[in-house]
Amino acid sequence: MVIDAEGQRLLSRKVPNNESELLDLISEAMSLSGHSGELTWATDLNHGGAALLIALLSARDQRLLYIPGRTVHHASRIYRGDGKTDAKDAAVIADQARMRRDLQPLRVGDEVSVDLRILTARRADKAMDRTRAINRLRAQLLEYFPALERSFDYSRSKAALLLLTKYRTPEGLRRLGQVRLQAWLKNQGARSSAAVAETAIAAAKEQHTTVPAQRVGEMIVAALAREVLDLQEELSQLDALISERVAEHRHAPVLMSMPGFGAVLSAEFLGATGGDMSVFENVDRLAGVAGLAPVPRDSGRISGNHHRPRRYDRRLLRVCYLAAMSSLRSSTASRTYYDRKRAEGKTHTQSVLSLARRRLNVLWAMLRDGTTYGPRPAAPAPLAA
Repeated sequence: MVIDAEGQRLLSRKVPNNESELLDLISEAMSLSGHSGELTWATDLNHGGAALLIALLSARDQRLLYIPGRTVHHASRIYRGDGKTDAKDAAVIADQARMRRDLQPLRVGDEVSVDLRILTARRADKAMDRTRAINRLRAQLLEYFPALERSFDYSRSKAALLLLTKYRTPEGLRRLGQVRLQAWLKNQGARSSAAVAETAIAAAKEQHTTVPAQRVGEMIVAALAREVLDLQEELSQLDALISERVAEHRHAPVLMSMPGFGAVLSAEFLGATGGDMSVFENVDRLAGVAGLAPVPRDSGRISGNHHRPRRYDRRLLRVCYLAAMSSLRSSTASRTYYDRKRAEGKTHTQSVLSLARRRLNVLWAMLRDGTTYGPRPAAPAPLAA
């Protein structure tokens, strides 16, 4: 949808998402704007399906604004008609871009940040797949061998998963025996093979009844155990690739020096922000995008009523929250601030969020000045009289 400064429609049509069609659209829109007219583009996607269009506009130095889909959804209510079509959405986006002055320009992140966004998104998908597979494994094992199900933490013990790939029934474990099971686990490269073998045999001795679900259930458990092991291997490879790629970013030394920020959280922070802090203008804007800046809800005599904003980057909030949680174990300054907030009567979550907001100020200053984190020097002792 192309409109002029008065809101009159100049062009409206559906365009396939391929380079030649998009280039024709850009040329046509530029011709409609004239030689002296200012052309502004707007989209409700900042990556994914709009990546090709964004790259083409960026290469031609076109001004591009980003309107979140939630904003478009609420703005559609003030336009005529209850229907929802792509043409109406395009018209709403174009009209909002014409009238509003608070929309942020969409800037393409640097190559390393874009790679990190893709890699961390892939890692998050694989981590969720691993969690789902472990939950299914425990549920299936619970149906026919509950003693073995409660004996191990399958999210932490690789040896327990190796065990389930071959030995997963009470009678099979009893027939094998502890000595031979320990030797087999050791040959598979499992750690703590003696303790795992002892625990598994003890669980097998607790159950002598064969449950009807065992015959098919053990086959599914074996398949799920192999799936979890494969996912863990893929996660390890992704972690190595993320660590290697994040080290190439110019902000990596600063981020990695901040307590609580490891390679993965640093990569997620760079992927969510695009690696360019100038996009956010100031730290308050960044805190608002991350959901760490409370929004007032005052009316009449009611004042001081704050709540978390509805529109924020949940992935960026997760990064700041987890980094603050991790810093409690390694940073004295973070632990002192957290304890002070708890002493003021705040809950654990409120205290961690408050700590994350304070740490964001420090991180912003570090990235602005290009300095690494260092603990505050102790105050000098007073001179003796």
